[in-house]
Amino acid sequence: MENTEVAKMPLIGDEAPAFRAVTTLGEINFPDDYKGKWVILFSHPADFTPVCTSELMSFAAMAEEFEAMNAELLGVSVDSVSSHLAWLKTMQEKIEFNGIKSPKMDFPVVADVSMEVARKYGMIQPGASDTKTVRSVFFIDPKSRIRAVIYYPLSNGRNFQEIKRILTAMQVTDAFGVATPADWQPGDKIVLSAPENMKALESRKQQLPKGAVCEDWFFCLQNLDKKQISETLYAKKD
Repeated sequence: MENTEVAKMPLIGDEAPAFRAVTTLGEINFPDDYKGKWVILFSHPADFTPVCTSELMSFAAMAEEFEAMNAELLGVSVDSVSSHLAWLKTMQEKIEFNGIKSPKMDFPVVADVSMEVARKYGMIQPGASDTKTVRSVFFIDPKSRIRAVIYYPLSNGRNFQEIKRILTAMQVTDAFGVATPADWQPGDKIVLSAPENMKALESRKQQLPKGAVCEDWFFCLQNLDKKQISETLYAKKD
């Protein structure tokens, strides 16, 4: 009988599915080993492929930026540890991309030969491939909850500035209790997001926050500068 089993993809707000796995940096117990940190869990279709190579090098080049944001990178594909290590070594020694050369591969890449992790996270999608993981990105918060998910087809590489942008936006939402509008970048105006407050503003029962401007009762914007974001989110802790 044909196997038609399809694993349920974890949804936004769900607890991140747990797993133990062997990686290029040893064994991990996920998500317990990452409590208190954001995790960018991403899959790539296969080692020694051109689009995936460009992506792994891009992740490596931005690893310190993500670390400064209290975020850890965790890669996964259905290749073996020996394949991962040989591929990473080749990138470090021979490949240059977008000015990135000899990148440090300091983040672990899961060897998911059994496809256990891929199936738990809905990374195997038969319409794309039965044997390769699609390009997925799961944003997992310090409480081990799925906060955002992005999927890309096998043929197209990811936008890494968008990955950083949405991570920043979610951290701003958590820290300041606000929402971010379309195309938001740090330093842009944010949205006052509580509907009950908006209705109160309409009847003038509640004073506008300092610097807020309302186009109508349901659409209010407020300044939030880069310095305030940086000091709140990324200040060094003693």
